[in-house]
Amino acid sequence: MKILLDECLPVDFRNHLPGHEVHSAEWAGFKGLKNGQLLDRAEEAGYQVLITVDQGVPRQQNLSQRNIAVLIVRSRTNQLEDLIPWPRGF
Repeated sequence: MKILLDECLPVDFRNHLPGHEVHSAEWAGFKGLKNGQLLDRAEEAGYQVLITVDQGVPRQQNLSQRNIAVLIVRSRTNQLEDLIPWPRGF
């Protein structure tokens, strides 16, 4: 699966999603894009999933017509040590 990590997530989080092709927004050249633009560019680049901690995405974007899944992680913080337990079984 081709996964994009939003800017709000630590880059090293990609190492905790084995078996997937995982890139940061910065690595993909999407740094600084607003959510709508980010989703457009991610879809165009063939990403299947965007992982973010931005709770506002569903209110700001119409996700029903998207070809990309948006996973919103609810965690105490966006620090790696708080995120590591999350992807078990992903």
